[in-house]
Amino acid sequence: MIPLSNIRNFCIIAHIDHGKSTLADRFIQRAHIISERDFKDQILDNMDIERERGITIKSQAVTMPYTAADGQEYRLNLVDTPGHVDFSYEVSRAIYSCEGAILLIDATQGVEAQTLSNMYMALEHDLEILPVINKIDLPGADVEWVRRQIEHDLGLDASNLCLISAKKGLGIEELLEAVVRVIPPPKPPKDDQLKALIFDSRYDAYRGVIAYVRMFSGVVQPGQQIRFWSGKSGYKVEETGIFKIGLEPTANLSAGDVGYIICGVKEISEVRVGDTITDELHPCDAPLPGFKEVKPVVFSSIYPIDANEYEELHSAIDKLRLNDASLVYEKDSSAALGFGFRCGFLGLLHLEVVQERLEREFDLSIVLTSPSVRYRLTLTDGQTLYVDNPSEFPNPSSIDGAEEPYIAASIITPTEYLGSIITLCLEKRGTQKSMTYLDPKRVEVVYEMPLAEVLFDFYDRLKSMSRGYASFDYTVSDYQPTDLVKLDILINGKPVDALSQLVYHERAQSRARTICKRLVDEIPRQQFKIPIQGAIGSTIIARETISAFRKDVTAKCYGGDITRKRKLLEKQKEGKKRMKMVGDVELPQSAFLSVLKTAEE
Repeated sequence: MIPLSNIRNFCIIAHIDHGKSTLADRFIQRAHIISERDFKDQILDNMDIERERGITIKSQAVTMPYTAADGQEYRLNLVDTPGHVDFSYEVSRAIYSCEGAILLIDATQGVEAQTLSNMYMALEHDLEILPVINKIDLPGADVEWVRRQIEHDLGLDASNLCLISAKKGLGIEELLEAVVRVIPPPKPPKDDQLKALIFDSRYDAYRGVIAYVRMFSGVVQPGQQIRFWSGKSGYKVEETGIFKIGLEPTANLSAGDVGYIICGVKEISEVRVGDTITDELHPCDAPLPGFKEVKPVVFSSIYPIDANEYEELHSAIDKLRLNDASLVYEKDSSAALGFGFRCGFLGLLHLEVVQERLEREFDLSIVLTSPSVRYRLTLTDGQTLYVDNPSEFPNPSSIDGAEEPYIAASIITPTEYLGSIITLCLEKRGTQKSMTYLDPKRVEVVYEMPLAEVLFDFYDRLKSMSRGYASFDYTVSDYQPTDLVKLDILINGKPVDALSQLVYHERAQSRARTICKRLVDEIPRQQFKIPIQGAIGSTIIARETISAFRKDVTAKCYGGDITRKRKLLEKQKEGKKRMKMVGDVELPQSAFLSVLKTAEE
């Protein structure tokens, strides 16, 4: 039995691509909790999407035994976290279950936007921060420059600074010793009441919901009756255990432990991330403070391609929400696509990941509508209305004013790319709030800009303009007045509600042209002409036409009077007209995806 004073709960936080998963790999190899034969890179990233993209999406926990230089046995509970701004909610939950954090900084890139953001999040929760410089073996590494940034930009004490190369395994022993020395053990509990915080969960088809918990006080063991604070019913614990890549059962979990509890919960809605688990017979007096409610910023509707798969989609989103607490959804319907779900996401990458997970993990064929943000409308009768779905947009004559959400965007970039980045921000209707030179080579600019402008291609263009060196982080600030219109897309004269968008008036025409051009490439040709139009109300602002397949009806005419040919062409024209009136245009899934990826080149 490891005493409480010898337990260390810590997470690794950093900007995207600074080496968190690689460092976690070295820790796991050093702890020998998996054989060399079974080991693979990015071992904690167990999703195909994470491996393909080289990013961490889900925070993952692992328990490692460690014998320190003084001979004492320690239990290290590590949580590997994502680095992308869209998954900061995963980071906040990981931070809540720890006492300390390794702040990892790339020796070639230095302090970046998400480094600052994650550090402030850790400081808010009073975590002990251990600064670590990674990739010291690279030719472009500048350790002294990064050390100055840690002291100057972050205001951290560099006396505990560790220098490592996670890829080569340099400095890992010294870092583990620093973890044991610097990061404090869990605080002793004030009483013996069972209090465990659910920081994550997942669904197992055979065993029900597996709750990932951090124990704050008391003991939980198989056979014990427990209940969730927000639920009414009690459950009998079937198994408790810790994470050693897989799930490893243990006799119990006590204060300070990070582990899992299985109690045969089949109702997914019973288990909520941030809830407290307590003893059913002797419940605690008050729940542990949960996580702040996450607010989605991007909205899109998800529909099954086959209407018969609606129930499967409902079940899949339910199970996915258990594993991704930042996903918000409600029922929705569309004239073009039938029944589906209106979902809220933390960003465009989050939306793409959810789409891929639904398709891969649950084998579903789905269509997503164009993403939108939540607008605030003031009606002429004084009412305030929040709208994120174009189908709910009221009659323009009843709208007194419209406001859209703005963000405070912090961009840290090398000075040589500053000009092109300022141009990009101005193009996206940004207003500069501050410019701070962090050192002679790097500058931080803060812009206030509409969230809707950042949705589509801002991040990609920022990265390509700066050759990957600029970093971007944002917080949603407040609503500001805007000139908002509803852009309808008409195919063969009929509006397709799933393609409608809410857009800034000045951008409506260019957006409509882009969408029409994309749809021309995606919609298959028919026996009749298909006009594709962009419209605001009854005003057409953009048009493209898909030409019809045309049989050569005059081929059989050899010479003779021209009137015979004309008669055949007129007959064909009448037939095309009738066909156009009754003909329906089937929209392929790629047509919706092409609109989703709209970039105004």
